[in-house]
Amino acid sequence: MSIYNRIKQKRIELGMTQQDLAEKVGLKTKGAISRIESGDRDINQRQVIDFAKALHTTPAYLMGWEEEANSIGVFLNYPIYKAPLYESVSAGFGAYANDLIVDYIPIFVGCENEAKKTLCIRVSGDSMFPKIEEGDIIQVNTDEEVKNGDIAVLLIDNEEGVVKKIIIGNNFIELHSFNPMYPVRKFIGTEISRLKIVGKVKKVIKSF
Repeated sequence: MSIYNRIKQKRIELGMTQQDLAEKVGLKTKGAISRIESGDRDINQRQVIDFAKALHTTPAYLMGWEEEANSIGVFLNYPIYKAPLYESVSAGFGAYANDLIVDYIPIFVGCENEAKKTLCIRVSGDSMFPKIEEGDIIQVNTDEEVKNGDIAVLLIDNEEGVVKKIIIGNNFIELHSFNPMYPVRKFIGTEISRLKIVGKVKKVIKSF
């Protein structure tokens, strides 16, 4: 059973209408709930928690972890931590990185140590479209090694924040966008010192 089926099932069990549920989770119309229950619209991590609270259940139940644990006889422990949300880093031609934490959002990670190395950033710009869009939140691990071909958050000259695919060559680093309208930015030799890697992008939380 999918998360969408579980949401519908719990709503019906509680005698809620789609409009009732929409109001409880902060959505405007019952049509949004209808699309979620049919699987035509996805929900992000924060919304999973909102739905769980509204439906008097747990995120683990909605995600199906409890069923999986029962089926294999092992308790699956996926703790929920809160990660700082920064606003924002540029995914276009660049913007000044903002070190102000604007919120804390729930994340699913393996352990407390990983949570301490995790931050979230709201993306502006369209250079990484369609994988990362304007308003999406990226979950970044600041401790994991960034390798050739990874998507990472970087600071250029310690002030311009960007999200790019990194290509590492012999004495150069290239920053690639997914959107072909944006040119490759290449740093050669001593120019590489202008780059500071903030962390590796581990997950994209889509906006709606």
